[in-house]
Amino acid sequence: MDTELLRTFLEVEKTRHFGKAAENLYLTQSAVSSRVRQLESQLSAPLFTRYRNNIQLTPAGERLRTHAEAILAAWDRARLDVALDRDQNVKISIGATPNVWDILLQERINQIFSDNPGIAVRAESVSPEVIARRLLNRTLDLAILFDPPKADELGYCELSMVELVMVTSAAVVEGSAPWQMGWVMVDWGTRFGIELSRHLNGLPSPVLHTNSARVALDFLLNNGGCAYLPLTMVQTLIATGDLYQVSDVPVIRRHIYCSWYHECDCLESLQVLMRQLNSQVAIDGGQIGFR
Repeated sequence: MDTELLRTFLEVEKTRHFGKAAENLYLTQSAVSSRVRQLESQLSAPLFTRYRNNIQLTPAGERLRTHAEAILAAWDRARLDVALDRDQNVKISIGATPNVWDILLQERINQIFSDNPGIAVRAESVSPEVIARRLLNRTLDLAILFDPPKADELGYCELSMVELVMVTSAAVVEGSAPWQMGWVMVDWGTRFGIELSRHLNGLPSPVLHTNSARVALDFLLNNGGCAYLPLTMVQTLIATGDLYQVSDVPVIRRHIYCSWYHECDCLESLQVLMRQLNSQVAIDGGQIGFR
């Protein structure tokens, strides 16, 4: 089977739009439609239902999605394995949610490479909804995220803690709510949403909803507004007066976790990487507990 057919299928599934999938794949829309029809012909089953602009997976398409992800990931790993330098003997696929890349891994990925010359790393930004599936089907070796998936086959450990503070682009006028400047909702995981609802009931609809702290910060600096962002990311901007911390709302603390498949072939190398990451963020004396 042509792997490009599967790649096209997954892009249409992700965008739910043939035109957008074509743009992302640098193809014409007719080429995307042709590939999907070819795949449907090979499988003797329709993969999408098409009602005007509403494109949904059929039951067959739902079943294919998991297999397609696994096949493409296995093919990518095979190419990486074949292309390994003679000085590299371990290959590891690391996936993290966008916010974890923003606040933790973006600056530490270089250190991972320099500390582990014998390891080839594939680094991905992965949505939390698919992380458990990727770990279980062995297309991810290590996931780093806020809410660890709960499955008997998966282990996890706490890696770090982040303090989220509410900041605004201008000083809050007495008697007004800070989110009246424009509420920017940043996705900090399930627990954050629960804490937010408990402490700040009645927040308005966000002017921007994003899973990237860097996108939210850039929006605040250019357009104004109010958001919960990591203290480590904004403390310099608070000191210079570019942002203002709201003092009469709670600081929300979120824990970052590593998760992995218990029977992973590279478990020993994963534990080395996790201990290195743990010592870099230096929480609780750098002690990490595996579960």
